[in-house]
Amino acid sequence: MPIFSAPDGTRLTCHIRGEGEPLVVLPGGPMRACAYLGNLGGLDVHRQLVLLDLRGTGRSDVPTDPATYRCDRLVDDVEALRRHLGLERMDVLAHSAGGSLAMRYAARHPDRLGRLALITAIPWALGVPATPEDRLAAARQRASEPWFADAFPAFEAWLSGTGDFDPVFVPFFYGRWDDTARAHADREGDETNDDAAEVYGADGAYDPDGTRSGLARVTAPVLVLAGEMDGGPSPALARRTADAFPAAEFAVQPGAGHYPWLDDPEWFARRVTAFLSGRE
Repeated sequence: MPIFSAPDGTRLTCHIRGEGEPLVVLPGGPMRACAYLGNLGGLDVHRQLVLLDLRGTGRSDVPTDPATYRCDRLVDDVEALRRHLGLERMDVLAHSAGGSLAMRYAARHPDRLGRLALITAIPWALGVPATPEDRLAAARQRASEPWFADAFPAFEAWLSGTGDFDPVFVPFFYGRWDDTARAHADREGDETNDDAAEVYGADGAYDPDGTRSGLARVTAPVLVLAGEMDGGPSPALARRTADAFPAAEFAVQPGAGHYPWLDDPEWFARRVTAFLSGRE
């Protein structure tokens, strides 16, 4: 469990899984401890996963200045990790909200990327959030599920702003609502720094025009992977993320939700490993 220092002195922790060429992994949430990623469906068999606990989450220290939770401010922490690992270029995998952090890092340090995999990443950094319509369209695909009748009205009310978050609609975020998904969802509250999450996307966090301009200089290969059943991002929105890069490939994992390594670990690990190794 390596510990290193951010530029402001905050002590940060990363967790190592597997052996081989390092793959830096940035968690989503936003501001959820990296424990929820597990071994990414067995990806640690093929690569050494270097999973970062962002400041104020997991085993990383709480910073003195809460403003440093903002997405663009976290870019310096990612660069500090690269230096700590002694890598000239690093391969990066980012999930969900971590995708915006990865995009901001790529825009600022395009020469430090080897390959970049964006997994079900909502492109907040590009100024394009998932819409309620996207999420509801994806949710309607689950109409045959036994929990749908109770979950959909609550989900619709939450998205319209007329209802509060209700655990009854959490199944919409998973491609398969089974015991594994339930256990994964139950841990979210304990693994997330809610105060930090409120700062993550604060004013100035994303700079869409500047980020797009920076991403146009990224020559590293990029994979944008969406889940077929995910509404945030939907496959159509994820494709727009791929369009922001000069050299990006786009893939949709069949039957997957927002956590595709849980829905079909073998498919996920095979597809991501093929990309990281440069195979079609």
